[in-house]
Amino acid sequence: MARDDPRRARHARPEVRNPVLALPAAARIKNLHPAVRAELRALLLDLRRDAQIRAEECWRRHKAPMATYWKVVSVYAGHIARALR
Repeated sequence: MARDDPRRARHARPEVRNPVLALPAAARIKNLHPAVRAELRALLLDLRRDAQIRAEECWRRHKAPMATYWKVVSVYAGHIARALR
């Protein structure tokens, strides 16, 4: 089945696996210069790693709301970084 085939399983579609791709602004990412995309991707992956560490530390200290916040930051940073590939 082709990538745009409507019969394709929903869970296999890129915009379902990465909801950032469904946003109108995500289409503008493709217009960025490759060097800018690479630098932004590296920055977001660093942000993701830092946020994951903070989430784990907050969880260990029983600070669930902040652990959730940092986990969400790490997930969205990862989604945006993957959109920059």
